[in-house]
Amino acid sequence: MNPDRLERTWHLLDSLAWKPIHTRITLALGIGWMLDAFEVTIIGNVLGILKEIWHITSSQASLLVSVWLVGIMIGALLFGYLADRFGRRRLFILTLLLYSGFTLVSALSPGYYWFLLFRLLTAIGVGAEYSAVNAAIGELIPARFRGRAGAAVMSFWPVGAILAAIVSLYFISALPDAVGWRVAFAIGAIMGLFTLWARKVLPESPRWLARRGRVSEASSQSERIVANVADFSEAAGPAPETSDEADAGFFPRLAALARRHPGRLVLGCLLDFSEASGYYGLFAILPLIVMPMIHLGNAQVPWFFIIGNVGAAVGGGVAAILLDRVGRKVTVTGFYVLAASSMLYMGAATIHGDVSGVLVAFVVANFCATGSWIAAYPTFSEIFPTESRATGIGFSVAFGRIGAALAPPVLVALAEQLSVMAAFGVLAALWLIGALAMIPWVMFGPEGRGRALEAMAPE
Repeated sequence: MNPDRLERTWHLLDSLAWKPIHTRITLALGIGWMLDAFEVTIIGNVLGILKEIWHITSSQASLLVSVWLVGIMIGALLFGYLADRFGRRRLFILTLLLYSGFTLVSALSPGYYWFLLFRLLTAIGVGAEYSAVNAAIGELIPARFRGRAGAAVMSFWPVGAILAAIVSLYFISALPDAVGWRVAFAIGAIMGLFTLWARKVLPESPRWLARRGRVSEASSQSERIVANVADFSEAAGPAPETSDEADAGFFPRLAALARRHPGRLVLGCLLDFSEASGYYGLFAILPLIVMPMIHLGNAQVPWFFIIGNVGAAVGGGVAAILLDRVGRKVTVTGFYVLAASSMLYMGAATIHGDVSGVLVAFVVANFCATGSWIAAYPTFSEIFPTESRATGIGFSVAFGRIGAALAPPVLVALAEQLSVMAAFGVLAALWLIGALAMIPWVMFGPEGRGRALEAMAPE
């Protein structure tokens, strides 16, 4: 491996102006993220229908949510390692194959237990997206655009949530119950297959190729990116393996990452734990506590989420702009503090009991919460070395799902047994975990704005 040659290659990639290929990369990876959001959101619109059709209990219905979080944990951990071992490009194609295939068979499920299994398998594909996509986007985008491109990919999430609400309005609600929910999942599968076609023409990460000892391929891919080539489907050759470390198994690779970069791994875990706990907690108490208190009718629920996710989309856009203008440290810390404050505001609005007031508070809370995690993902994705980037992302995401699983029942119990304000107070505390975790990084960590990945995390 020629260090001088590689340094020239990275400098060339990082100094590029924005090209159409960067737009294609952002759109192809972002649309997949949109589908993930669609999948997560649509299940909330069909749980009541499935409960009636299959005559299942509330506990059995809630298990569909729990198994989803388990699947994301498995997918993030397993495919994070696989993306570091076998490449980004292969994995972000495989993740969509898993998603599309099992979403389609979910639509054909003959009963509850089959659907439960298919939801688990679909979630594994979605969890894989977190690792492969976040690793790839930072390695393929020029340094001065890396933050906003990563945030732009994440910002497709509220678009998917809005799309799920629209599908709920015009398909699930309009068609017979036994048909509407199947059509909704089939729509997700069809969109996933289209996105799979779009991803087939994307490049492999030259940085990953170089770390595997495939320097000639890394240079070739880089030259094709510079030349704005439209199709990379035949660009990558067979993968010669070069070192014991490159071939390390999952646990040795994770142990090496924890030994060499413990503070970075802790930061990634705490940022994800904070946002996942806060985000899933908020969306758990909305239908179970908040909406009954303000007497929101079933027909109003989809519109409530559509309007609320407009705030989320704006929050993601603002985060995308700020990451590369004022930097990661200020943007991430600021959004987590704002998210904590917005939880208290929403709690006060809920107690007041006015529908319009709660809607405004939800728009604000969704703006802050979505901006927080959209700013966090590009930030902790770039602090791990290339050889273990997807593994670090995957472990952070999996750790965060622990909070996502625990927060909803704890918050609902607090609201029912103590008060609504107590639940929102805990929500605020959960968001503050991320803000506090950023303090050591703000003081001692490198600022990622405009900086090459190799300078962020020396190999």
